[in-house]
Amino acid sequence: MVAAEDSAQTDAAQSTDRNRINPVVFFGSSALIIALSVWAIITPDGAANAIGTVVGWISTGFGWYYFLAATLFLIFVVYIALSRYGTVKLGPQHSRPAYSIFAWGAMLFAAGIGIDLMFFSVAGPVTHYLAPPEGDPETIEAARQAIAWTLFHYGITGWAMYALMGMALGYFAFRYRLPLSIRSALYPIVGKRIYGGIGNTVDLAAVIGTIFGIAVSLGIGVIQLNFGLNFMFDIPIGTAAQIGLIVVAVLMATASAVAGVDKGIRRLSELNVILAIGLMLYIVIWDDPIRLLNSWVLNIGDYVSRFPGMTLNTFAYEQPTEWLGDWTLFFWAWWIAWAPFVGLFLARISRGRTIRQFVAATLIIPFLFTLTFLSIFGNTALGLIRGGNAEFGETAMNAPEEGFYTLLAQYPGVTFSAGLATFVGLLFYVTSADSGALVMGNFTSRLATPTTDASRWVRIFWAAATGLLTMAMLLVGGLGALTSATIIMGLPFSFVMFLVMWGLYKALRVERLREDAARASMSASLSERTGGEPLGPGRTWRQRIARAMTYPGRRAVDRFIEESARPAFADVAEEIRTQGGDATVLEEPVKPFDVPHLELRVSMGQEEDFAYCIWPEEHPTPSIAPLAVGAVGATETTYYRFGVYLNEGSQGYDVMGYSRAQLIGDILDQYERHLEFLRLHRESANASVLPEHGLPASDARPDDQPI
Repeated sequence: MVAAEDSAQTDAAQSTDRNRINPVVFFGSSALIIALSVWAIITPDGAANAIGTVVGWISTGFGWYYFLAATLFLIFVVYIALSRYGTVKLGPQHSRPAYSIFAWGAMLFAAGIGIDLMFFSVAGPVTHYLAPPEGDPETIEAARQAIAWTLFHYGITGWAMYALMGMALGYFAFRYRLPLSIRSALYPIVGKRIYGGIGNTVDLAAVIGTIFGIAVSLGIGVIQLNFGLNFMFDIPIGTAAQIGLIVVAVLMATASAVAGVDKGIRRLSELNVILAIGLMLYIVIWDDPIRLLNSWVLNIGDYVSRFPGMTLNTFAYEQPTEWLGDWTLFFWAWWIAWAPFVGLFLARISRGRTIRQFVAATLIIPFLFTLTFLSIFGNTALGLIRGGNAEFGETAMNAPEEGFYTLLAQYPGVTFSAGLATFVGLLFYVTSADSGALVMGNFTSRLATPTTDASRWVRIFWAAATGLLTMAMLLVGGLGALTSATIIMGLPFSFVMFLVMWGLYKALRVERLREDAARASMSASLSERTGGEPLGPGRTWRQRIARAMTYPGRRAVDRFIEESARPAFADVAEEIRTQGGDATVLEEPVKPFDVPHLELRVSMGQEEDFAYCIWPEEHPTPSIAPLAVGAVGATETTYYRFGVYLNEGSQGYDVMGYSRAQLIGDILDQYERHLEFLRLHRESANASVLPEHGLPASDARPDDQPI
């Protein structure tokens, strides 16, 4: 992790005491969850009947909607990534990624996929092979179709929903310092009303959908792990064992969530991926590696070629209603229910990535792993059935929790492989639960900064609440009740996701207007912009060479502040006030080296204020410094730069050494650029209202927070 992120997390830790719950969202969601759980536990038959009735109504009336919504989410995400908006960062333009590609990719995967991957890697292909939605069963076409449908349900369509929520949350939280919450994505649509009833309603829907989505995964995990323990240790299958597993998982998830992202979730995610790879290699070695590799390549081709047809295939002429409800509709509702939870977590770990990088990684990295996992275990299971093991096929389809372990039992060393599978499943289980507790805690809290997490007791509460809901749904009707509840809870949040799309698009249009304004206002060349002082014939370019070869020390910094920066800021502010404007200059020391930063802010009324800040940065003096003839401060161990920061973050250039007139010229260039941006913004029919960027604290580093 880079030093900037360490500093940001230190600041976040120091501000934890300022975090507090959002009473409307916290008490509203917790009361509803507890009430539903108690209702399900007291009257399981009544709850089961009510859930079944609502699910039947949604499946019949809104099946087409789920297909269409999922497709539109994917199209929008890919369009944004490939367009000029793809270069926008989830954070200020100067921000840098906090995690390595491996750590980032591991958390992308482990947060978005739970133990259900193991569950459906065998049950999905076997069920689609023996009972396909169309065509004859137990044929070569049925086998190809079985893997293709399994990959489709775990494919890029679902990951696009995660990407949509993640890039929206990361963009508004880290670029505009709005709360890391769903409500922030609606700011361009409703403005400051996100802090009232509208925002509370949106976050409430996100929490409800999230906890049901996680409960499904945990319910699947409980059922599968219960069978695994029975398989290895003869622990009875039943409610008592499942409740015990829920308690153990809640305790582990609580410990991980309390430890935070780096100490808990990150390390579990990396271990999870490594062990899952080991489990895949074990099967590949003991089965037929060449056959599995051939199947893997074929599966990729089938997924790519059949994807357009599967995307909008509602089976309108001969609809397998039960199959749709059990598979495609359930999966799309499940992805939607997980989208706010995973999206927030992905945003939390993706600060500093561009939208294009974020979307590409979210759609590709986890899916490649998922595709490989599903292909290996799915084709191994189909190979057993096509080889004559019909009993295994019936078991995997009718008792899906037994399918994975029954598959492992067909190969040597089942004690080792089953133990490894159980441990991997437990890690999948815990990484879903701990990430969920962390995210739901953040959803229901008012946090000091986007990098701050909810209080520990809030995270502990949500880990326990998730366990309670999982137990209640298992008592109602097992896995069927959980899947049905997810279809119900995913529907209302899908409408919120369309609002998120609208808000994000409106905000990104503002980014484009800002770029257009920059191009339109940069009529003067860099030489003209930095050479405005009448220094005499031939002095401008020599001055630039001397400046490039200088590594200024503290005395040079003090002279620059006294002779150039402070007078330049004062002159511009005074002239703007003379012309009737409202300009102020702020000067505060930046810790730890106590060099002041200066900021000029010009009020623009109802529109975005103009802010121009020069921020001191201390760097080690490079080894080439003594070679620079006449370099000031070449013998010192550190030298200083003054970076320029506007509302959108660092501009990537240094003004240390500018004269008073040159600095005035740079301020006015950026001021004219801002005025051009406001003009284009007013003329845009789809102009968005966005909040101003906040100033950093005087002891913050510019890599941590933008102005």
